[in-house]
Amino acid sequence: MPNIKGFRQGVSLRQIDWKQVEEISVQMEIDRDLGRGEFDIFIFLLEFSWSGSKKLAGCTLFITGASRGIGKAIALKAAKDGANIVIAAKTAEPHRTLPGTIYTAAKEIEAAGGKALPCIVNVREEEQIINAVEKAVKTFGGIDILVNNASAISLSGTLETETKKANLMMDVNVRGTYLTSKICLPHLRKSKNAHILNLSPPLNLNPVWFKNHCAYTISKYGMSMCVLGMAEEFRGEVAVNALWPKTAIYTAAMNMLGGSGVEKQCRKTDILADAAYCILTKPKSFTGNFVIDEALLREEGIKDFDVYAIAPGHPLLPDFFLDAEPDVITMKLEQHGASQAFKEEKKSSQPKHEGPDGAKVDLESASAKPLSPVAETFRVIQGAISEEFVKAIQGVFQFELSGDDGGTWYIDLKTKGGSTGCGKPPVKADVVMSMSSADFVKMFTGKLKPTMAFMSGKLKISGNMALAMRLEKVLVQLNSKL
Repeated sequence: MPNIKGFRQGVSLRQIDWKQVEEISVQMEIDRDLGRGEFDIFIFLLEFSWSGSKKLAGCTLFITGASRGIGKAIALKAAKDGANIVIAAKTAEPHRTLPGTIYTAAKEIEAAGGKALPCIVNVREEEQIINAVEKAVKTFGGIDILVNNASAISLSGTLETETKKANLMMDVNVRGTYLTSKICLPHLRKSKNAHILNLSPPLNLNPVWFKNHCAYTISKYGMSMCVLGMAEEFRGEVAVNALWPKTAIYTAAMNMLGGSGVEKQCRKTDILADAAYCILTKPKSFTGNFVIDEALLREEGIKDFDVYAIAPGHPLLPDFFLDAEPDVITMKLEQHGASQAFKEEKKSSQPKHEGPDGAKVDLESASAKPLSPVAETFRVIQGAISEEFVKAIQGVFQFELSGDDGGTWYIDLKTKGGSTGCGKPPVKADVVMSMSSADFVKMFTGKLKPTMAFMSGKLKISGNMALAMRLEKVLVQLNSKL
C-alpha cells in the first residue's frame, strides 16, 4: 500500500502515479495520523483524481508560436488545468498590425490558472531554442509536451516565390520543428506520458496541393514527415502526432490571406485547442497519427460544431491538403438542397461588345437566341449592376478564360454606370483573374467560391489582391440585385 507521507509539499504533479490516489483514499479511513500539510496535499490530489477534468495539471508544455493564434489557444486550454506553459515565440515587442506578445500571452495564461514562462525564441536560431529548453527544465523540472506550432506561409508558385521566402518556410517549418523536437526529446523521454504534437497536414500526394504553392507544401509536409519518422523512432517513449483542421481557422494569417469578411467562413481556434487537448491527454501509445480536428472531436462525442463557428450556419471554407475540392463540396451542398446563386435572369439594355473574334456582340439582341454559358453569365451580371453598386466597389475585374467560349472578358465596376463584356475593359483592370470558362460559370452561379477556387489552384490572380478577395462580397451583392 502506498504511503501518503511520500507525497511531500513541492512534489511535481508530473511525477505522480495517479492510480495511487484512489488507494490512498482507502488508507485514509484507517490512517488519521497525518500532518496538516500532508493532509492538504492529499485532498488536493484527490480532487484532481475524482474530477477527471484537470488531466494536464502540473504538466509542462513547450509551445512554439504561442504568443497568438492557435498556439495561444492550445496554451490557454492547458492552463485551465493548471499546466505550466513555456511560451516560445519571437514576439517580445508589440507588432504594428498583429496582436499579442509573449508577455501578454503569459498574463492570459496566468489568469486562466496556469503558470507561464515567456521565452524569446526564433526557431531559426538553435541557440535560442537550447536556452529556452534549459530555462524550462530549470523552472519547472522537465518538459512533458512539445507543440510545434510556429509556421511561415507564402502561397505563391515556384517562379513567384522569392528565395528568402522559400528559406524562411524551410527554416521555420521544417528545420525549426526538427531542431526543437531534437532539443526537447532528451527531457521528454523522462516524462511518464510525453507527447510531441505538430500542427501539420496529413501526407497527401495529390498534385493539386503542390502545383500552386510548392515551397509551402514541401515545408509543411516536412513537419509531417517528422511525425512519420519520430513516431516510429521513439515508439514506447514519446507519442508523436500531427493535428490539422478540416476547415479554415480564423487567425491573423487567414485574415491577411482572405481579407475582410473571410472570418464568416472560418472556425475559431478553440476547435484546434480542444482537439489538441484530446490528443495530449491520451496515453503515449497513441502515436503516429495524422488527426483531423473535427473527426477526432466527433469520435469524442461532440455533435454541435456551430459552437466553433465564427458565424454559425454560414458555409465553411475547407483548409488545404484535404481532398474536399470545390466540385465535391458543390455536389454535397446540392444534395442537401443548396441552390444556385442566380435563379432568375433580368434583361436590360446593353451596349455592343467585342466577341473573341473581334466582332461586335450585342448581348441584348443576342439574348433572343441561346447564348454560351459565359456570355449568358455576363448578360445576367449586367442586368444586376447599379450605379450604387459601382460606387461601392470601385474596381475593374478582367477575366482570362480558357476552354470553350474562352478569351478575355471583364466586369467594370468603376466607370459610371458599370459594364460587362468580351474583350479588354474600357479602363485598366485592377485585377486579372485566370481560370477555365467552366469554373468561371460555376463561380458566378454560386457553385464555386472564389476563395476555394484560388486555394485549390483553379483560379490565378494578379493585381490588387485586396480587391480580388472582395469578389465573394461582389457575388453576394450581385445576387441580391437579381
